[in-house]
Amino acid sequence: MKKITLGITAHVDSGKTTLAESMLYLTGSIRKKGRVDNGDSFLDTNFIERNRGITIFAHQAEIKIGEGKDNKDKDVITLLDTPGHVDFSAETERTMQVLDYAVLVISCTDGVQSHTSTLWKLLSKYEIPVFIFINKTDLTTAEPEFILENIKQKLSVNCVDFSGSDENIQENCALCSEEMMNKYLSEENISDEDIINAVADRKIFPCFFGSALKMQGVEEFVSAIGRFTREPQRQEQFGVKVYKVSYDSKGSRLTHMKIMGGELKVRSEMEYISQDGEKITEKISSIRFYSGEKFRTVEKAESGDICAVTGLENTYSGQGIGFVKNSDRAVLEPVMSYRVILPENINPFDALKDLRRLEDTDPMLHIVWNEPSKEIHMQLMGAVQIEVLTDIIKEKFGYDVSFGDGAISYRETIKNTVEGVGHYEPLRHYAEVHLLIEPLPRGSGLVFDTECHEDDLDRNWQRLILTHLEEKIHIGVLTGSPITDVKITLMSGKAHLKHTEGGDFRQATYRAVRNGLRFAESILLEPYFEYELEIPSEYTGRAIADLQHMSAEFDSPETIGEFSVIRGTAPVYEINGYHQQVISYTRGRGRISCTPCGYRECHNAEEIIKNINYNCDSDIENSADSIFCVHGAGFNVKWNEVPKYMHLPSCLEKTSENIPQASIKTSNKFSVSDEEIKGIFEKIYGKTENESRKSFTRTKKSHDYSKPVSLPDYEPPDYLIVDGYNVIFAWDRLKKTAGENLDAARSDLINILSNYQGYSKYEIILVFDAYKVKGNNGHTEKLTNINVVYTKENETADSYIEKLSHDLSKKHRVKVATSDNAEQTVIFGNGAMRISANELRMNIENTEKKIKEKSKYF
Repeated sequence: MKKITLGITAHVDSGKTTLAESMLYLTGSIRKKGRVDNGDSFLDTNFIERNRGITIFAHQAEIKIGEGKDNKDKDVITLLDTPGHVDFSAETERTMQVLDYAVLVISCTDGVQSHTSTLWKLLSKYEIPVFIFINKTDLTTAEPEFILENIKQKLSVNCVDFSGSDENIQENCALCSEEMMNKYLSEENISDEDIINAVADRKIFPCFFGSALKMQGVEEFVSAIGRFTREPQRQEQFGVKVYKVSYDSKGSRLTHMKIMGGELKVRSEMEYISQDGEKITEKISSIRFYSGEKFRTVEKAESGDICAVTGLENTYSGQGIGFVKNSDRAVLEPVMSYRVILPENINPFDALKDLRRLEDTDPMLHIVWNEPSKEIHMQLMGAVQIEVLTDIIKEKFGYDVSFGDGAISYRETIKNTVEGVGHYEPLRHYAEVHLLIEPLPRGSGLVFDTECHEDDLDRNWQRLILTHLEEKIHIGVLTGSPITDVKITLMSGKAHLKHTEGGDFRQATYRAVRNGLRFAESILLEPYFEYELEIPSEYTGRAIADLQHMSAEFDSPETIGEFSVIRGTAPVYEINGYHQQVISYTRGRGRISCTPCGYRECHNAEEIIKNINYNCDSDIENSADSIFCVHGAGFNVKWNEVPKYMHLPSCLEKTSENIPQASIKTSNKFSVSDEEIKGIFEKIYGKTENESRKSFTRTKKSHDYSKPVSLPDYEPPDYLIVDGYNVIFAWDRLKKTAGENLDAARSDLINILSNYQGYSKYEIILVFDAYKVKGNNGHTEKLTNINVVYTKENETADSYIEKLSHDLSKKHRVKVATSDNAEQTVIFGNGAMRISANELRMNIENTEKKIKEKSKYF
């Protein structure tokens, strides 16, 4: 008996789910064969899937094949039916990572379509052996021999017809490799074992013909899967791959995974790292084996099993646990961003929480909260996904949403290698980070590494810096779009023995990345579609003219009967929405299908940058500046002045020292220095200090690095200043209370801080904003062990805190708890440290845990 995970994938409307239904019925897994168009298929369990007749989510079923009446002797095939529509291809890609084999269904009337080619590339990337089922051969327009040649031409010449006799199969397989040809000529036979190995090594792709709807060729196909597959070698060491997260009808969170090695038992503890870099230990509550909507619970899952477990609350799609590594960046990502339009009676913060739950199940949504406009944005693949998502939100959360016009999701990268320096040194805090930022080939994503010696910076600090690099979406300086195709290497760093805290390196790391981007020559990237345009031949000239106008690339048109097929690539900005024009000028006879194919340099970068109008210097949340300390006070240093103040030498000097002398070319020709060129340029065009796209020579200032960092001594006590209303509306439990009774929320916060003060020994000052209260003169009162301040009329809490932190920071260590970004620069300049409302909440929760642990011993 062997255990195999088999995925079924196809271009939409190729008959993929119908084939899965026929396989289940043939093997006795279901008693009645459902139909997609009747809305009663076994694997399309969601009501939206049944209404629309398309697969949206990956579903699991189990079949047993082989001879004999005893099921224990039969092969166990876990069937995973994946979405076929391009808008849900991210779900398909996630599922591919747990497959042992795949079935690619191709319609005999359509042949290899654009999305078929994309799926083939994904199967190749994940090195999945493939069986091909050519469906709908019962239709009068079907031409099996022509389609097989079409498949060989567009997918692989090693796609072999397995529909004939064993002798014909062996002859066809012999043509696929020299080794098999030699064996066939010498022995006049190729064994099943030889074919099994060749299929598993992706040297042969067996092809079968039939009609899934009429059950033609399905029995032979199922038999061949049992005959020409082998169970992959399993690991004894424990490891799992998470490929999906969902919620059942009762709201329980399900983590769908494949056991890649070892075994998993109910009530056993699982240790893993969350997306935030936190080490998590949770207990498995139950293990489920699903088949359609139904499931059975088991006490143990073994290597090779596909199961869903409850009890894990911090897992995510693509996660590797144990010896299994996390998945690489997805190939298929959304290229359009949409604004979510909410009903007037729905609080956007509550809606954000609901949508975060959807993002948990589909991480490609990339939900973003736009703080200035108080809007929610999400990335989607297309119109069909928008319609489906609208239905899901209505069904799950009970309110209607709509979506604004889509905006292109741009990316940014760099052209040259630069150094990024981040220094964070407000009073009694210290961290400096030097990063080498290098461009990578298109499609590489972000790569993080370290070349910093442990003698220079402790390993734990290095790990923390790498965590901070991975946890944040770093944005570029041209349009504020996420950066990609860049390698960031930690080259050096510095900590202070007494004054460095974990949050200091977070600030220094973020600033170092941003600093490097400001010095680099940035490039704007835009998404491209791979398209397939099918039109009546008389409209070929019109289509080519349109494509040229859209800056598209295309191959020579292919004539198929009365139609011409044009394939190529085009910017999403130009070709998005072109299908409406195709339908119009071909009078409904033409069609176009598009699939994302990555990012390329933007064809109209200047226009886009101007329209977006992003000002990188005004983005306080993503500052390229650094904070230094002189004479006991912190001060802000502009990004282009940081090299003059930094405490460590440039890492670019180290990399240049490693270049062999033989590789450095010299010339006797007349040369002009960089400074002279820069001076001539500025005389003609003016200074280039604020030009974000260009790098220029840094002016180095020599430093005596042997001197210790000068940090002032402070008088006790340490102060914690809390922006009251900012914290109340940042904490979910207090915000909920404030919605019913604001006085009660204030009282709850006072009690929480009073308990915290007793343990932390901070002198706590809680400030409430009362500037709109007419006739209010402001007052301060001592409640239990904390000071509560109500500001006077026309005085905001922000201005009061800024003055107070400035005065106290001269002699005391001061922290300000607020998530108001506008206060950040002023607080840093005053020499105080800022912590967010959420960081304060976590500190308090950790304190409460410590108090409970200590109370156990009394």
